[in-house]
Amino acid sequence: MANETLIALLISLGTLIFGVYSGVAGIRRASRTEQRKDASELAMVIVKLENISAGVTEIKRDISHVKGDIKELTERLIIAEQQIRQANKRIDEMQKRRDVNGQ
Repeated sequence: MANETLIALLISLGTLIFGVYSGVAGIRRASRTEQRKDASELAMVIVKLENISAGVTEIKRDISHVKGDIKELTERLIIAEQQIRQANKRIDEMQKRRDVNGQ
């Protein structure tokens, strides 16, 4: 009977050790899987942030070009306004001469 108890005890102990080992192995496996998943998600977030950063840089560059275009157009408008004033003065002078000569 002592042998049977010893065998049962050894089988129980072996089963317990196997169970503990399986549990620890499963936890480690799950941890590695979770770490891989986290690393994958982090990589995706980094790629998306890089794309957003590139988009923002492109928008800034476009805005800079638009500002340059607006500055150029403003300068051209100022020149055109000056030319219109000069043309109006000439027209007024021509009308005065016509009125003086026509009377």
